[in-house]
Amino acid sequence: MEVITRVAEMQARARQWRQEGKQVGFVPTMGYFHQGHLSLIRRAVQENDLAVVSVYVNPTQFGPQEDFHRYPRDLERDIRLAEEEGVHVLFAPSDAEMYPQGYQTYVEVTELTQGLCGARRPGHFRGVATVVAKLFHIVQPTRAYFGEKDYQQLRVVERMVRDLNLGVEIVPMPIVRESDGLAMSSRNVYLSPEERRAATVLYRAWKAAQEWVAQGERDAPRLREKVVRFIEAEPLARVDYVEIVDPLTLEPLERLEGEARLMLAAFVGSTRLIDNGPLTAT
Repeated sequence: MEVITRVAEMQARARQWRQEGKQVGFVPTMGYFHQGHLSLIRRAVQENDLAVVSVYVNPTQFGPQEDFHRYPRDLERDIRLAEEEGVHVLFAPSDAEMYPQGYQTYVEVTELTQGLCGARRPGHFRGVATVVAKLFHIVQPTRAYFGEKDYQQLRVVERMVRDLNLGVEIVPMPIVRESDGLAMSSRNVYLSPEERRAATVLYRAWKAAQEWVAQGERDAPRLREKVVRFIEAEPLARVDYVEIVDPLTLEPLERLEGEARLMLAAFVGSTRLIDNGPLTAT
């Protein structure tokens, strides 16, 4: 496996691959790999001639009071894991490479970023869309793999690719969970043992919501309130948002008919966690 840190070198490699007609699978990450990341990497390796993984903690998607400086990092471990999975290139640029002095161009997806994490984290999705667009131009992938845990991010990237005619196939991948249901996240390392046990309340809230829908609940605001109360019954958890939305537009629903998506964010201790899952009214 080759480790590349310079944008120009990665672009040259991408041009060479395109000339050779190679299919390139790409997994953009902020590193500190867990099994969720590795599930995306394995799929990229399996489905393409070449697999590229980026490791870059993107400063433009963090707010001033967020955890950019303490976000978990372990590049040497990430390199080892990527190599074990058969990755061909790991791209690990510096901030100076991605945002050189005088940088002033950003990408913004408007409607899909109005609610949910977009409302709670102003500027977050502008940073996400910008860095993903840059990475797509640098790596020139055939396919890119995104996990459904960051469900709003997935929809934002899909919309950006469609609107800007970027020509990359976006492959959604299911949430990978711990044995007790907690969605895998690099931020889980922030949790104390007691908080770690409490954090499963998000998964349990989704399962409870599925049960209430199966029992006939169709009123989305009423279901939302039930979920809020369920999470608030956990002493260490504080709700950030609970929304029941259309799975494509992310617009809040008044009534469940067919497919919907339960979107969850809560603080467990001082750690903000997100989760989501489908709700099906038949």
